[in-house]
Amino acid sequence: MSTPRFEVYGLPGLPEITPGTDLAEVIAAAGPDLRDGDILVVTSKIVSKAEGRIRRAASRTEAIEEETVRVVARRGETVIAQTRHGLVMAAAGVDASNTEPGTVLLLPEDPDASARRIRQGLRERLGVRVGVLVSDTFGRPWREGLVDVAIGAAGVRPLDDLRGTTDPFGNPLVATVTAVADEIAAAAELVKAKTAGVPVAVVRGLAAWVTDEDGPGARAMVRPADQDMFRYGSADVVFARRTIREFTGEPVDPAAVRRAVAAAIAAPAPHHTTPWRFVLLESERSRTELLDAMREAWIADLRADGLSEEAIARRVRRGDVLRNAPYLAVPCLVMTGAHRYPDARRATAEREMFVVAAGAGVENFLVQLAVEGLASAWVSSTMFCRDVVRKVLGIPDDWDPMGAVAIGHAAAPPRPRPPRRPDDFIVTR
Repeated sequence: MSTPRFEVYGLPGLPEITPGTDLAEVIAAAGPDLRDGDILVVTSKIVSKAEGRIRRAASRTEAIEEETVRVVARRGETVIAQTRHGLVMAAAGVDASNTEPGTVLLLPEDPDASARRIRQGLRERLGVRVGVLVSDTFGRPWREGLVDVAIGAAGVRPLDDLRGTTDPFGNPLVATVTAVADEIAAAAELVKAKTAGVPVAVVRGLAAWVTDEDGPGARAMVRPADQDMFRYGSADVVFARRTIREFTGEPVDPAAVRRAVAAAIAAPAPHHTTPWRFVLLESERSRTELLDAMREAWIADLRADGLSEEAIARRVRRGDVLRNAPYLAVPCLVMTGAHRYPDARRATAEREMFVVAAGAGVENFLVQLAVEGLASAWVSSTMFCRDVVRKVLGIPDDWDPMGAVAIGHAAAPPRPRPPRRPDDFIVTR
């Protein structure tokens, strides 16, 4: 769809907005000549004021914390946070500008509902069929500068899905979905401006994007987490790693696992060594052969411990997480480059240094798997039968298997994890 021409103009003459102001009424008074097919772009600040989303706060930081679902990134005083709306933005949308000293503005509770109310009010007062966008200002990864986007929408088709069509040269479009509502909001900001005191703009000439129904709203533009390649920010990427023990049958992309290995071998290690090796079990046959051999070794150990067959069966079932995974990796430690010491004390410390490095590599591996959208569980069982693992996998005698990592796609979200207070794990001297 193309539109050869449209115009955008600010709507001056609105009074100071206070809690309880009927936005449709004051907009209708300022723009009595609105037409069918016009699109109104309303700055979220005046929506927040009208809806009483004003908070008295000695500290903006406290308000930001209350509005934050998760911190995505933090640098100095700047916090990028996800709100309960699903929006990822600076300061969780909490604004200290254009409001009385000692107060901050919170985002509208439901920007889509706000847009619907304004739209309905204009229809009742002026009899016009318009679209309404509620806009706010976002920063953007990879780009300098700010731009307005739509956080609420009513009567505007927010996205133009071109997938399945072709370009003028006949090339199929497989990923093109245009954020029409954001483009309109950005154009409107050029005439509203931050300091001009014009919080509403009219966009005329884009009637093709105005719908009879209110439509899905701007919420349809929030990308689902499982489809977001940049879901994890710097503040929460480490916490993305969770132990997952149930997997779907969806196959694992071997290239993603290799990217995780690349992250693993970036870990610190002693003496400029590279103490990590990874055995990747990509065939069902190799996984079954290893797990069957490990199972027999485990049962033999448990019988030697005097456990009953019932108790042994219970213990062995704990290994099902490895058997049910569609992909396994066995991280191994090698001591190449280690210093040799004649006394046990220093020799033990030297090995511990390498073990710590191996653990750092495995942690990098698990975190990168999470970034790749893969679930994992690190299970220590190979460490109890290293000779068996070496024989089945055909790896050198100086490779020490350091557990096995079950890899797949999570069949269910991880269970909630009780919060841990850092102070409980700190001793200060």
